[in-house]
This record gives sequence, structure tokens and C-alpha cells, in this order.
Amino acid sequence: MAIANENSVVGIEYEVKEAGSTEIVDTNKGAQPLEFITGKGHIIPGLENALVGMEKGESGDILVKAADAYGEVNPEAKQTLPIEQFEGVDLKEGMTLYGQGENGETVQVTVTSFDDKEVQVDFNHPLAGKDLMFSVTVLDVRDATEDEAATGQVGGGEHCDDGSCGCGH
Repeated sequence: MAIANENSVVGIEYEVKEAGSTEIVDTNKGAQPLEFITGKGHIIPGLENALVGMEKGESGDILVKAADAYGEVNPEAKQTLPIEQFEGVDLKEGMTLYGQGENGETVQVTVTSFDDKEVQVDFNHPLAGKDLMFSVTVLDVRDATEDEAATGQVGGGEHCDDGSCGCGH
């Protein structure tokens, strides 16, 4: 069966590099497959769109332009903050820190530079502005169950009574 635009449960093995580079940015080869439901925004849109129509066992190299991956670099996503906000953190240039955004969501920032008074941080995703080359193998494809389609979660709520699916119950 081919991957559909919506409500296909897909398991993939992947390796991703910045286009034109040999350095592996991320991979799950030899680990658990990445499982997601199409049409739910679980993975970057350029990769999901390219997977539509592929079938179990099929492999391919997929180029995803920055705009369809982690977006272009937003110059407004760079800020200078007082060093007091980083008390107890052993700052290093290039380090990634995680904090809480205005709406309680987790935000990732990269420390671009610092001195004894201020810290410059970048809220852009580290892969923003970069074209990515994915080498993908489709390990599994099936239709989502009614529960999976409704919840957007693979496994679709069979274990939701204890909140372990992240549904907040």
C-alpha cells in the first residue's frame, strides 16, 4: 500500500545530511523506526510530501529545501539577554539550551556569543536556512485506526487512561 496524504501510519529509517555535505546531521539507522501519522504535522512538510506515494520497502534520496524543512533564518529570532538569566549555566559558544516559551512550550536556543554582561542567543532551529538531503527507507505503511486518526498519536489512545501517551489525562 502506498503512503497517503492523510491518516497513513508510516515507519521510516532515515539519515539526513545538509545538502552538499557528507556530515550526518541526524539518523535513526539501527534504532527504532520513526513512526508518524501523515497529515498531522509530525515531521517537516517537505519530507512528508515527498514520502506520499512511496510503499513499504521502498528507499529514496529526498532533497528538502530549507523553506519546507525548518524554514529560513529569521533575523528577529536573535536576542541579547542579561547574563543574570543564565546563572548556574556553564556557558559555551554554540551550546544548545532549552527553556520555556511565552505559552509554556519548550523552546530551544543556541548561545552564539557572550561576555560578562550579556548573552546573545538564537531561537532559530539549528537547521534553519539549510537544504537537507534525506536517505529514507519505508519500513512500514498502514491505515491509521479510528483512534489514531482522531488523536494523531500512533497507538491511538489504547493506553491513554494513565496519560502515558502524552495526552494529558
